Amino acid sequence: MQAIGKHGLRVDSINGDFTIHQASVTDDPAMVGEVDVILCCVKSWQVSEAAMAMRPMIGPNTIVVPIQNGVEAPAILSDVLGADKVLGGLCRIISMTHDPGHIRHVGAEPYITFGELDNQQTERTKRLYKAFSEATGLTVEIATDINVALWEKFILIAPWSGVGAVTSAPVGVFRHLPETRQMLLQSMKEVFNIAIARKVDLSKEVVEETMEFIDALPEEGTASMQRDIIEGRPSELNEQNGAVVRLGNFVGVQVPVNAFIYYSLLPLEMRARGQLQF
Repeated sequence: MQAIGKHGLRVDSINGDFTIHQASVTDDPAMVGEVDVILCCVKSWQVSEAAMAMRPMIGPNTIVVPIQNGVEAPAILSDVLGADKVLGGLCRIISMTHDPGHIRHVGAEPYITFGELDNQQTERTKRLYKAFSEATGLTVEIATDINVALWEKFILIAPWSGVGAVTSAPVGVFRHLPETRQMLLQSMKEVFNIAIARKVDLSKEVVEETMEFIDALPEEGTASMQRDIIEGRPSELNEQNGAVVRLGNFVGVQVPVNAFIYYSLLPLEMRARGQLQF
């Protein structure tokens, strides 16, 4: 926050570098007051805390758009703020913090989609679409079925994050080796099976299409959860592979690969959170 306030927000991007000078930034939502739209961009494990913190910014017509990895953020926000305040949403980009106030965008074309949780077409989603459409270098869509969109990304991100973290390898390596490619594929199928058990209207081709997307990623690509675990930081393990295990148990779907990933990485996660020492 101090770096952004002093120097602006710097972005190094494959599509062209830029700096947002004189960026407004605060760590006190009460100073901001009521707003039209809140983009909830924290890590998945921070959503509950963020929901409580953003309450001073919520007015009668405010909408909150979560863009976390995973499928549980809309429900968490709805529990705190009310379901009428929350959309579903997601983004696609490969980026990371390089230094305070300095972001690197290293892969994937920036993309965001969102929609009402009941999939109704509303004026507020149309207004938000118009605002995003005026941004340079961003593809935006109103999802036909936001629940489908969330699970389509979940099929991508949880297996990619988990296999990447447990192998400590970039995507170009584990998608190439037959053994780890099979591990990745089986992890995807487990997430797909949970979605079908939950009556999510996924296409039968989604796993194959997701693998095609992964095959097109830059060879050096890594997922944010993978980087956090490798670098010893708290991660989204519980909200990604851990969520696959929880949700699989709830609907009676076996998830042996995701369970292996989750249990294998859990000691590292607990050490990063100061719950274990070794």
